[in-house]
Amino acid sequence: MFDSLAVTPDSFGVVATFLRADPVVKGVMIGLAGASLWSWTVIIDRAFRLGGLNREADRFEAELADGRSLEDMARSAGDNPRHPLPQMLQLALRDTRGRTGDPNLTLVALDRSLESLMSGAVRRAEDGLGALAIVATASPFVGLFGTVWGIMNAFRNIAAMKNTNLTVVAPSIAEALFATAIGLAAAIPAYVAYNKFTIDAQRFSGRLEAFADDLASAVARRLSERGGA
Repeated sequence: MFDSLAVTPDSFGVVATFLRADPVVKGVMIGLAGASLWSWTVIIDRAFRLGGLNREADRFEAELADGRSLEDMARSAGDNPRHPLPQMLQLALRDTRGRTGDPNLTLVALDRSLESLMSGAVRRAEDGLGALAIVATASPFVGLFGTVWGIMNAFRNIAAMKNTNLTVVAPSIAEALFATAIGLAAAIPAYVAYNKFTIDAQRFSGRLEAFADDLASAVARRLSERGGA
């Protein structure tokens, strides 16, 4: 029940609307706020990680373009490089070192090893995108549930008060719309970030594939020269 005299503009503030909300609507709001916090954690983490991967790839490719040898690049990367590009380089050099058999078989085995390494790197780059997809698709519907529940409360207030005055239904409608707003506030950033990071991960995957092709070509030339020697 609402006292019409008690309804003021301050009654529709964010905190006042939340505190006044029905327990179900309040639970929806808390859940959506938690989902939004979760998605922003993923967004910030992915932004730093994907940005770092691309910056490191730029540096690595620039050093190769400067004419440094593959062996020198592999040594400078250390024993356990974290970035997939030096990992791929070290794998190629290790798997082809001293090979004297059929070059085609060597290249096929190398291709499989590189493909496995790239698949793992792309999966790690895509970590968290599933969470963003869930928040982006589910939040509007959860917010809509809170909206419907709030509208039902508005009609119950009308029936209880036998009064259709706006001051009777406005608080419940405000709660309903607030739930919708929180749902959209959670969904929109998650949707935008999901699409952006999906594109970024696909581009990174293409970058790895291009490097793998160049690496396989370099290894094929070496094996050919070794066989003709």
